[in-house]
Amino acid sequence: MSKVLRIHNDDNVWVALEDLHPDEVVRIAGTEVPIISTVQAKHKVAATDIPKGGLITMYGTTVGKALQPIFKGTSITTENTIHATAEVTQADTTYEWNGPDVSAWQNRTFSGYHRKDGKVGTRNHWLFIPLVFCENRNIRVLQDSLLEPLGYHNRRSQVMDVKPLIQAIQKGSSYADLSVEKKTFSESSDRVFPNVDGIKFLTHEGGCGESRQDSEMLCKLLATYISNSNVGGATILSLGCQNAQIRILQDFLEELSPDLGKPVYFFEQQSSKSEKEFLSQILKSTFDGLQQINKIERKPASISHITLGLECGGSDGFSGISANPSLGHCSDLLVALGGTTILSEFPELHGAEQELVNRCKSEAMAEKFVTLMEKYNQRAKADGTGFESNPSPGNIRDGLITDAIKSLGAAKKGGTSMISGVMDYGEIATQPGLNLLCTPGNDVESTTGLAGSGANLIVFTTGLGTPTGNVISPTLKMSTNNALAQRMSDIIDINAGTVVTGEHTIEQKGEELLELLIRTASGEYFPAAERLGQDDFIPWKRGISL
Repeated sequence: MSKVLRIHNDDNVWVALEDLHPDEVVRIAGTEVPIISTVQAKHKVAATDIPKGGLITMYGTTVGKALQPIFKGTSITTENTIHATAEVTQADTTYEWNGPDVSAWQNRTFSGYHRKDGKVGTRNHWLFIPLVFCENRNIRVLQDSLLEPLGYHNRRSQVMDVKPLIQAIQKGSSYADLSVEKKTFSESSDRVFPNVDGIKFLTHEGGCGESRQDSEMLCKLLATYISNSNVGGATILSLGCQNAQIRILQDFLEELSPDLGKPVYFFEQQSSKSEKEFLSQILKSTFDGLQQINKIERKPASISHITLGLECGGSDGFSGISANPSLGHCSDLLVALGGTTILSEFPELHGAEQELVNRCKSEAMAEKFVTLMEKYNQRAKADGTGFESNPSPGNIRDGLITDAIKSLGAAKKGGTSMISGVMDYGEIATQPGLNLLCTPGNDVESTTGLAGSGANLIVFTTGLGTPTGNVISPTLKMSTNNALAQRMSDIIDINAGTVVTGEHTIEQKGEELLELLIRTASGEYFPAAERLGQDDFIPWKRGISL
């Protein structure tokens, strides 16, 4: 296996697949590069001399500018490179897409929950939602009251057993060398509602004390969650005096899903006689709703009913050459089968705009994408930062030293298909095909937005490792490298590190992922984040607190 990779023929830097050391020589297609300084795996090595001010090219486009002369065979670092991107020009309308061969999946189905509005869910969840943070405690009371009696105690299975530590302290003996183990509980085989996959509980810090715009956006986002195909019904808790009023949520719900056909119950605490009565009424109504959605059974559905969220986090220098393009190929397969995919994280598309603009189906769509990008970047700059500040310390440590390097790799999750829709945060994907969704690069704010836009499955690629999941959409983790897949096997569902080592192609790994998605959609496979109860939910706040 070669120690380096040239992604595009026009690139003047190569990716180090292994640590490179002085006095060794690496070669690609007859070009030799003597290594003159240590280059860590995942980082980039200059394949030619680059003068001060010269452009650094990866993926066939600009990803940085040299702060000083960079000599052939030396590492690209934050000391010698600064973020830079190519200028975005008018869309090239000549783009044509030849989709992959999907004949092997043409007649395949998954077993899903068919909703009255025509959508098909991969899960059948009941959702508890607070309209304001004041109701978070009541949400936790309901969670403590319901999960175990109804047979969902496996959702709380990740409990550490501290009794040995307590006993050691009581005996006055040393506990430093004791092993602390997890308490584990088996999945209940006799759930009260066997066709209800989960009872999910949202908590958040919004709904009041923030700008009216953020409260309204919260209501819109919550409406998108209720309308998500993975949700069978919902119970809404309101205090009464907050900005996020019940009627605002109801209006958004009517606008987004006039034919929802799901049981949704609203309760206001300030209108109740006591907290006990408030919670009692909630429980009685919810049990009625649970009985209703328990009558829904899984039935065969076309793969076109899958809406897949495309996410990355804890990215590394291999993300753009293994997991992300593998997910991109899977996205292309789904699009060719009539499905929907959603690419988010706009700060991590900065530098990839031209390619995405060229793939938009219309000039109006391309203009909306560019406008959302520019407005977002300007807001960030007004707050004293910008997209160029996106790479985290972990990203930089593992080879993503500029936002453009990170972005060009992140964009690979979107494959090569045409773009059929561009959405702002809180908007639902209505067009099959690849859609772009304006979200932050923050992992949970982004996955929260993906589920809100209709994703009934999410694939999350990672090079450094993260437990992130979503409260309603099963989230699969795809590792970019073998070491991570081995070290954090308890949170990784599929490993694309074998693409780096040459054991599999990007196409093979994308096809393997599609098969795993079909099993997940059918309830035959439960991703690690789902098994661990990693029910993350963080709305994106764009205003200030008042």
